[in-house]
Amino acid sequence: MCYSIPLYISSFRAKEIKIKLGILLQKPDSALDLIIPYNEKPEKLAKTQKPSLDEALQWRDSLDKLLQNNYGLASFKSFLKSEFSEENLEFWIVCEDYKKIKSPVKMAEKAKQIYEEFIQTEAPKEVGPVGLV
Repeated sequence: MCYSIPLYISSFRAKEIKIKLGILLQKPDSALDLIIPYNEKPEKLAKTQKPSLDEALQWRDSLDKLLQNNYGLASFKSFLKSEFSEENLEFWIVCEDYKKIKSPVKMAEKAKQIYEEFIQTEAPKEVGPVGLV
């Protein structure tokens, strides 16, 4: 009996996510208005130009395209925030910025900052290895 409760909860959560993402597939004509299906839309989105319908529909196939668009990035961040997981996106962004650093001194400083903020035990925005719960 105790073993079935976590399975039921994860199954319920998966169905909920599938329903939220399925909205875009069911109503492609109004997809832009449904990109962020939350009551609280970030203020950043008001200042960012909405993507074309074709561009927004490409996000279903490519996470890179979503992250390259300011509106898509803000939408995804809003979703992750609702899932209490926005630190993963922040970590990815910081690592992408780290890749662009040329100076060894700046690389060492940034690596230390990343470690302290995201990796060390009890870090403010600690991210864990994939697969650990």
